[in-house]
Amino acid sequence: MRYFIKFAYNGKNYHGWQMQPDAISVQEVLNNALGTLLRTPIDLVGAGRTDAGVHATNMYAHFDYEQEIETSVLVKKMNSFLPKDIVVYDFIKLHDQAHARFDAIARTYEYHIHTFKNAFIHEGSWYQHQPLDIDKMNEAAKILFEYIDFECFSKTHTDVHTFNCKITQAVWTQENDKLMFTITADRFLRNMVRAIVGTLINVGLEKIDLDGFRDVIESKSRKKAGFSVPAHGLYLTKVTYPYL
Repeated sequence: MRYFIKFAYNGKNYHGWQMQPDAISVQEVLNNALGTLLRTPIDLVGAGRTDAGVHATNMYAHFDYEQEIETSVLVKKMNSFLPKDIVVYDFIKLHDQAHARFDAIARTYEYHIHTFKNAFIHEGSWYQHQPLDIDKMNEAAKILFEYIDFECFSKTHTDVHTFNCKITQAVWTQENDKLMFTITADRFLRNMVRAIVGTLINVGLEKIDLDGFRDVIESKSRKKAGFSVPAHGLYLTKVTYPYL
């Protein structure tokens, strides 16, 4: 039987989601915890990768298990067993062909920024004290809808077959000294969101204008795009499936 696990994690202490040969990952911790409690080796397949230091408030993975799971019991056991920075919300029994990665039709990320020094949120939000033109940043964000090839925002030497992504949401919101960028797409390239945010920050700092932002996208060159903002401000907040 195939099960989806719904969970969240603070990525500060992990080298991303995916198993690493020489560093601790979220996948490794969950595999070990599930394998111990279910008394059989478990190999989770995640909805996608998150880089080192990136967080997830709503993440899914799937695994196969021969017996019926008592969901509420296993959720409690997992949360007692896991470290404090990983939490399990649910186990969902699905059909045998359900796939956490390939069946996802959309993913949403948020990037959090604070513009006044804050001693309490600095580990989960990036401090950017320079004045930003939020209206211009939102104008630039709308330009993303006009394109599908985002090679300029992809990490170089990555093993993907296409750089095409369909972005359906990209917007900045502000509440007092806190900024949040929300972006939704059918898929994301490695480092894509952090590179987009860094390039939009350059628009907000008036280092490039709207035409310059278009030029970056059309160049297909990572060297033309802006810097990658730090990982600790980035959150995977939603994975959408047609059957959940």
